[in-house]
Amino acid sequence: MLQNPPAEAGMREDEVDTPALIVDLDALEENMDRMAAFCAENKVGLRAHAKTHKSPVVAHWQMARGAVGQCVQKVGEAEVLAWGGVPDILVSNEVVTPRKIARLAALSSIAKVSLCADDAAVVDMVESIAEQAGCRLTVLVEINVGAGRCGVEPGDEAVALARRIAASRHLVFGGLQAYHGRAQHLRRLEEREVAIAAVAAVTRMTVDALDRAGLACAIVGGGGTGTFPLEAASGAFNEIQAGSYIFMDADYGRNEPAPSFRQSLFVLTTVMSAARSGLAVVDCGHKGIAIDSGLPLVHGRPGISYAGPSDEHGMLILEASASPLKIGEPVRLVPGHCDPTVDRYDWYVGVRNGRVETVWPVAARGMMS
Repeated sequence: MLQNPPAEAGMREDEVDTPALIVDLDALEENMDRMAAFCAENKVGLRAHAKTHKSPVVAHWQMARGAVGQCVQKVGEAEVLAWGGVPDILVSNEVVTPRKIARLAALSSIAKVSLCADDAAVVDMVESIAEQAGCRLTVLVEINVGAGRCGVEPGDEAVALARRIAASRHLVFGGLQAYHGRAQHLRRLEEREVAIAAVAAVTRMTVDALDRAGLACAIVGGGGTGTFPLEAASGAFNEIQAGSYIFMDADYGRNEPAPSFRQSLFVLTTVMSAARSGLAVVDCGHKGIAIDSGLPLVHGRPGISYAGPSDEHGMLILEASASPLKIGEPVRLVPGHCDPTVDRYDWYVGVRNGRVETVWPVAARGMMS
C-alpha cells in the first residue's frame, strides 16, 4: 500500500512531512546533462541503471537526453519500466526460473527486453520459454571480469555460450555484459585504473574471439559511476551502465577524486527532541536511510554529525561551534548509499529554490523478483 504523498506542489520544503526523499531538481538535471554530454563526446551509449532511481519518469528524462535504454537488476523493475513506456530494457543480471523468464517473454510485446546468462542450461530454459511464447529474446553473455560474482570466464567459455545462443531460432546473441561492481568504490584513482585496465583487456580479448567465431557484439556493456570514464577511454565498451551519478551519495564522495556530479538526493528529516545539550534526535533511523555503506552526512550544517540510529530515531551530535537545532527544524541528510535508500520510499519530492515543484512515485520500489 502506498503511503500518502509527503508533499504537494507549491509547498515550502520545510512543510514536507518527514522523513521524505528529497531531490534537488537543478542538481539532478545538471547531472543528467553532464553524463549525456560525456557519452556523446566519447561516442558511447548510456544505458542508465534504473536500479538506482526505480522510476519510468526519470528513465524518460534520461532517454530524452540521448540514453539508448535502461538496465535493471530485477524482472519486476523491467516490468514497471516497460509498462511506463520505456522501449529498451536490459536485465543486467541472470534470470533463472521459468516464471520470471515467462514474465520477460510477455514484456517483449511492448518493449525490447534483453537478459544475461552464464550457464548453458539456463539458455536452454530461456529458449524453450521463448519458443512457447512465440517470441525471440536477446541474451547477453556475462563474463567474469574480476568481481568473482557472476559470469563465465572470458575467452573460450564465453564464445562457447555465445555460439549456443546464436544457434537458436528463438534467441538473439546480444553481446557481452562486463561489469566490475567492486571497482566502483576502490578509493584511489590508481587502483581503479589498474582494475579497469584488466577488465578492458579481457573484454577486448573476448570480443576479438567472438569476432573470429563470426559473432558480433551489438552491446559490450559495463562501467558504473565510479569508473565510467575509464571504460569509455578503453575503447572496449560501447555502452556505459552508470546509475548513481544522477543522485550521488556519501560513499561515492569518498572516492579520490569523487565523481564530478552534484549531490541531488537527500532524506529530509525533522528534529523531534533537543532535550540534551549537544544532542538532537531526528525522525529518521534505520527504516528511513540505508547505512550499509556508512552513516549519512548532515548537509549544510557544519559541526553536526549523524550517529547512533535506531529503528525510528537518529542522533545528531553537535560540536560546541555548531548552531543549535530546534524542535521541528528540518535537516537534510546525505545517504551513505543512494540505491537502497530510494527503495525505502514511495515518493520523490522534487524541490527547486526551497519550494516543492513536483511529486512522483518510486514506481519500482520493492521489486525484488
